[in-house]
Amino acid sequence: MDLSHAMDFTGRAVLVTGGTRGLGAATARAFLAAGADVMVCGRGSPAAPPSAGGRSAAFRAADLRDPAAAAALVAATAERFGRLDVLVNNAGGSPDADAATVSPRFVEKVVALNLLAPFFTAQAAYRVMREQPDGGSVINIGSVSAHSPQPGTAAYSAAKAGLLGLTRALALEWAPRVRVNHITVGLVRTENAAALYGDDDGAAVAGIVPLGRLAEPDDVARACLWLADGHSSYVNGADLAVHGGGEIPARHVVRRNSL
Repeated sequence: MDLSHAMDFTGRAVLVTGGTRGLGAATARAFLAAGADVMVCGRGSPAAPPSAGGRSAAFRAADLRDPAAAAALVAATAERFGRLDVLVNNAGGSPDADAATVSPRFVEKVVALNLLAPFFTAQAAYRVMREQPDGGSVINIGSVSAHSPQPGTAAYSAAKAGLLGLTRALALEWAPRVRVNHITVGLVRTENAAALYGDDDGAAVAGIVPLGRLAEPDDVARACLWLADGHSSYVNGADLAVHGGGEIPARHVVRRNSL
């Protein structure tokens, strides 16, 4: 897909957490294509960091559930590029688990990854951004589960709902120096699509989305570009839905199929 666009991030520095694969890698490539210097992180080294336009992202291993690791990652990014303009809190996720039997340790890990890690990383990023003439932008990648939980996602849904609340709180506290926004993401076609949605690459579940398809990672990446750009300079504390209209309730799916 052509990642060219009117937004120019030349001379700006971007940190994408969980940016070595899937949605995070697509976001890193989009910012690279727009001219930005990009740092990505993960808990394991990728075979190759994301690249676009002959340029590659820098990589640093980090477990962002550790506040010290989050601070060190932000410091390393600012030191390497001389600034930090955009933080995309993308790292997250969770396997399904039965709320009645799930272990306390599992719940703690899910909340730490999906809520505490973005908080720690945003805190460190804010300390850099607030000193810059142009401030900065924090973008939190959320989930439809924050609005409409599904069975097996109790801890994950609670953490993602917390991330949305955190976004709105930080947007109030950190304006006008730093804007903080949220993207509600639905079903996305990534390299893990078969494991998540079936061997048909998501075709079976695409019917529950009003637009009739899963999101491509670039759909979300372009939303990140817009929220980080001056075109959205008056957007703060927003929840931008990039989910194709959400998920059609089961009763309406049945009615559609009967017509």
